[in-house]
Amino acid sequence: MTAFLECSVCGSKFDGFPPKCSCENCGGLLEYKYDYERFKTARFTGRFSFWRYRQFMPEVKNAVSMGEGGTPIHKAQRLTKVIEFGDFYFKDETRNPTNSFSDRCATLLVSNALDLGYRSVVCATNGNLGASLAAYCAKFELACHVVVPKSVDVGKLAQMLIYDAVVEEYGDIVDKALERAMEIAEETGWYQGSVELNPLGVEALKTIAYEVFEQIGVPEWFIVPMGSGGTLYAMWKGFKELEIAGKTSKLPKIVGVQAEGCPPIVNAYLRKTQKPFLKMKPSTHALAILVKNPTYGGLALNAIKESKGLALAVSDEEIFLAEREMAKFEGIFAEPASAATYAAAKKLANQGLIGKMDKIVCLITGSGLKATDVLQALTKKRKMAVVGLELSTKEKILKILSERDAYGYELWKELGKVMTRAAVYQHLNELSSRGLITSYERDGRKFFKITKRGEKVLQAFDDLKLLL
Repeated sequence: MTAFLECSVCGSKFDGFPPKCSCENCGGLLEYKYDYERFKTARFTGRFSFWRYRQFMPEVKNAVSMGEGGTPIHKAQRLTKVIEFGDFYFKDETRNPTNSFSDRCATLLVSNALDLGYRSVVCATNGNLGASLAAYCAKFELACHVVVPKSVDVGKLAQMLIYDAVVEEYGDIVDKALERAMEIAEETGWYQGSVELNPLGVEALKTIAYEVFEQIGVPEWFIVPMGSGGTLYAMWKGFKELEIAGKTSKLPKIVGVQAEGCPPIVNAYLRKTQKPFLKMKPSTHALAILVKNPTYGGLALNAIKESKGLALAVSDEEIFLAEREMAKFEGIFAEPASAATYAAAKKLANQGLIGKMDKIVCLITGSGLKATDVLQALTKKRKMAVVGLELSTKEKILKILSERDAYGYELWKELGKVMTRAAVYQHLNELSSRGLITSYERDGRKFFKITKRGEKVLQAFDDLKLLL
């Protein structure tokens, strides 16, 4: 569907493509809007999957897919008996191809990157998005550069590496990584895949609301983990668009959940201010929601207020207890950020703020296999995850070129002749496409040399190995 970008602050309108995040006039956050009259005649078409909702998203020509969306919603039969909820559900996004809801973003972002003719994608991430984009870029032949903060879950890092993404560590938390991803995109002209910096992310995530509506109708309460606030806003936008399309006259109350060690949006909600803030040093084991300056914080607060919802923080102890209960009673192994939604549901019910007979949905964004407290406690977690880096042909090539320039045959010999020369040249072409090496002619031979970007990536690899 034809879409345009509108500033959430001053209302200025811009072309829908290429996607951009900030208003040229006031710097406000941009979001996609539509001719909503067309929503009233649009239909969900095709099998129960992400692309069933294509008519309700910005137009895509090269729609790529790895089977994302169409995830199950589980009625928590055993937990309802334990905690006396009457109508309680988990929307299980762990069933996506790389085991998180970020696959919805990856499929739309990669599709748009292909539409616009890009060959390289860069993103900043706490983990899930990096794993998703790395997989989709690998599948559809795009180079992927992922910027991660120092604190990132081992399972997500392992996924990025096995999918052959270039991983760069920058900053202590994702806020700094986002600044770096913005710099890289501006410097290289690569496609910006960070969901905080690309409004297509919200458009992708709102399909979760569409699916829940088709599966069980509109719940009284929809409980969502909050990092940047974009996921919560996307859920509200999805339900609002269902109302505009005439598919429902009912809307849910939206609950946003953050960790007690990093609750900037909750702080603003409790103090009835519009700007999220955090005075303490952010800290939580729920790394997926460890965000100090949430990009979508203001829009998330608006959604909570408009929906007559709530925002609250839960402790890491409450999160881990919830994580274990979900696994023990329902067989759902959720990452800590996701388990926070169930912890919040229990807390709100105990306080009498939500009715135990209300229809309640908790969003489970990612798998616990990516981020368990047991793995977090292992001192060798990073070293295990970077085994692939130590054996990486590309890293070996970068190491050789950091010492001296070399030509292809010379590199093949240096690598031990364990692969074909054609394979070596394939690695060289990929490194060149990512801006990590460059080439020049000398004495009739093509020599390769490492770039400053390549040196930084090589240093990032070494830094990751030294952690813990």
